[in-house]
Amino acid sequence: MSRSLKKGPYIDEKLLKKIKNLKPGTGAVIKTWSRACTIIPEMVGFTFGVHNGREFISVKISEEMVGHRLGEFSPTTKFGRHGGKIQKEQEQKAKTT
Repeated sequence: MSRSLKKGPYIDEKLLKKIKNLKPGTGAVIKTWSRACTIIPEMVGFTFGVHNGREFISVKISEEMVGHRLGEFSPTTKFGRHGGKIQKEQEQKAKTT
């Protein structure tokens, strides 16, 4: 569910202060725990280290990301694989051929 239009997008104030001190494209990673922060046009060109609960995932902001949340680009779970016995048999068969 999106945020109310009268409230506007959620943008972390501390994150804005960090952005204003740097120039885009410098390669410096800005660490943040604010996964709910909405990406705004001023963030384009910066690299953020978004915390996923265990580590910081580097996310380089592009123009297509504006309007999305930072947490959308830093997955919190690691995908193992589907299947069971049949899947293992297929993988072994693929390795041998």
